[in-house]
Amino acid sequence: MDGRDWKKFLLPYEQAVEELKVKFKTLRGELKSREEYAPIEFVTGRVKKISSVLEKAKRLNVPMDELESGIEDIAGIRIMCQFVEDTESLAELIRSRQDMSVVYEKDYITNKKPSGYRSFHIIIEYPVQTALGMKKILAEVQIRTLAMNFWATIEHSLNYKYKEQLPADVRARLSKAAEAAYQLDQEMSSIRGEIVASQRMFEDNSNLINRVLNNIQELYFYHRVREAVQFQLRFNEIWETEEGLSDLSADIEAAISRAKKGDNN
Repeated sequence: MDGRDWKKFLLPYEQAVEELKVKFKTLRGELKSREEYAPIEFVTGRVKKISSVLEKAKRLNVPMDELESGIEDIAGIRIMCQFVEDTESLAELIRSRQDMSVVYEKDYITNKKPSGYRSFHIIIEYPVQTALGMKKILAEVQIRTLAMNFWATIEHSLNYKYKEQLPADVRARLSKAAEAAYQLDQEMSSIRGEIVASQRMFEDNSNLINRVLNNIQELYFYHRVREAVQFQLRFNEIWETEEGLSDLSADIEAAISRAKKGDNN
């Protein structure tokens, strides 16, 4: 084994993971703020431990001086989606980005592994600006549904316990569980429209409540205390049933408009 400083070796990968997590979380927020559907449910990331890197290098016969090109998942990002269709949409978004480039893709959703594992893997080349200059590194982005992720997490734990030598009965049960997870994804896809519409309705209503409360506070800023109190009482009466929120919001905005005109006079 060479005498390199492994801590320094991992630094650009750690930086890449942190930057990529922020970028994908920001993408999710931007899509939602534009009132578009966001295919990202949540994002996680990790850097392989040196022991895992060396173990994989040994298994794949990767020379020590070729780890950076031979081990493609030292930096790993995992993105969870609600629906199978979301994995395809997200893959297309990644392909279109200018701040990273796709090296190749592995579609284990369409072509599952013999174990039952399903996920969409994209190997990207990502530029990291370090203290020593720009360095391009390889990273793996895994895109999967919540059901796929649940199954893969369980399989990973069992493989760790049995040191990759799963008993036949465990493998059989895992295979059945993988099929059940796949059927769950298919069922959710069949009612995707209703689920997304319900989520949007909830999101719209939540945004309306926030706007009402923020606008009531704005009335206090304009010293319209009496009006603010009256609107707060109206809100307290209707917020449980949520009927009349739109009318209340319009009335508050009209009051703010009058307050602004009064200040300008």
